[in-house]
Amino acid sequence: MSVPAPIVTENDKKLLQSFLNNPEKASEVRHTMESFSKLMAYYKCAMMEIETKFNVLNEEFSLRYDRTPISGIKTRLKRLDSIIQKLQRDNTPLSLKAVETTLNDVAGVRIICSFVDDVYMLAEALLSQDDITLIKTKDYIKNPKPNGYRSLHLIISVPIFLLHEKKQMKVEIQFRTIAMDSWAALEHQLKYKKDTEFTDEMAKDLYLCSQLSAELDTRMNNLRKKVNI
Repeated sequence: MSVPAPIVTENDKKLLQSFLNNPEKASEVRHTMESFSKLMAYYKCAMMEIETKFNVLNEEFSLRYDRTPISGIKTRLKRLDSIIQKLQRDNTPLSLKAVETTLNDVAGVRIICSFVDDVYMLAEALLSQDDITLIKTKDYIKNPKPNGYRSLHLIISVPIFLLHEKKQMKVEIQFRTIAMDSWAALEHQLKYKKDTEFTDEMAKDLYLCSQLSAELDTRMNNLRKKVNI
């Protein structure tokens, strides 16, 4: 397992200092960075809560049915430069309050499932828990994006229990099958390669690959039903 990157890097501090554009505000920058670091720690705790919930569900499913529906779990915190860029694109003033109230994807958890049916089963199991609040759903499996992207996205709120308080934090959860995740990872490598023009013909080929991926998921899901697992 790789060592997680620090929540706030030296480059982040320089970036925020530049953003404030006032070297006389060193104490304000320091206070802001401390507050930002604390907020990111809260988001990290929320991701840990969600990851634990899915690990428990996976273990219970293994005991009941002798198989595990989750192939892998990935987590990520949005970087400070990405947070600033997104707030600027939305013409939202930079503040910690804006981060919490405006952005839904600061904390992200990706659940890689074996079969399409497992995606919906796990999503339903999570949402049935009484401490989980659903904020938004985007089903790109039933309604894929024009480029062929498929995934089930949930924005949820989960409580984290601190020393003297309980705090609600938002987490974006993406559910994908192994095939969906492989296509998305390769699509990102191909489409966003630097110094390379991505043509309409390339986009068409990627879309056809997504269709093949969808057909694979359908066939594997049907085989799962026949094998009765």
